[in-house]
Amino acid sequence: MSSTDDPAHRPLRSFGRIKSRALKPRQAALFDTLMPAVALPDPKAGAIDPRALAPDAKAVWLEIGFGGGEHLAAQAARHPDTLMIGCEPFLNGVGSALRHIEEGGLKNVRLHPDDARDVMAALPDASLDRVMILFPDPWHKARHNKRRLVQDAFAAEIVRLLKPGGRLRFVTDWKDYADWALEKFERTPGLEWTANRADDWRVAPEDHVVTRYEEKKLGDTAPIFLDFVRV
Repeated sequence: MSSTDDPAHRPLRSFGRIKSRALKPRQAALFDTLMPAVALPDPKAGAIDPRALAPDAKAVWLEIGFGGGEHLAAQAARHPDTLMIGCEPFLNGVGSALRHIEEGGLKNVRLHPDDARDVMAALPDASLDRVMILFPDPWHKARHNKRRLVQDAFAAEIVRLLKPGGRLRFVTDWKDYADWALEKFERTPGLEWTANRADDWRVAPEDHVVTRYEEKKLGDTAPIFLDFVRV
């Protein structure tokens, strides 16, 4: 038994519900027909080598918690020569992502329908060109802050995975989580915040994709965009 399988050492869940309603028939069918072709190898079974998954890919990106898959699919369509790895434990979101993949005819996406931290642990050092974390669960109450995805060990793991010059983007619409994440990332050796002026975190970057979740404006602030580079 690995340490991640031992309940005493397993990381706290950083996400809420796994499924909210019955999958739509089309999405349920895609789990049977498309999912086997785009699923990542089981990270608990051994190391995952992105080069083996997509030998011709010029870059490898990881999106942690892709929600309904709109952003992941749009970026994959924009960058067909990039391997897009997406992790999402919410099965309804995975079903939605499968629909986007099918409709876009995307061949450069691989999905993991579970905790992203398992995938991160299975990836080799300096294997990623970009990591994206958009609107993670904020866990508002102070006693629940320990469940937030962004912690010191998590930030250090991102540094391990990013190539020199690789990029990290964190986006949230909760002020407290933005402050929390900025503090954690700025004190992590190997990460440098790229902002030079207020608009750098207040204005969406040119390559940002607005999703339906973002349009709902569920947070207490306009989206805050924190971009970092691996130095």
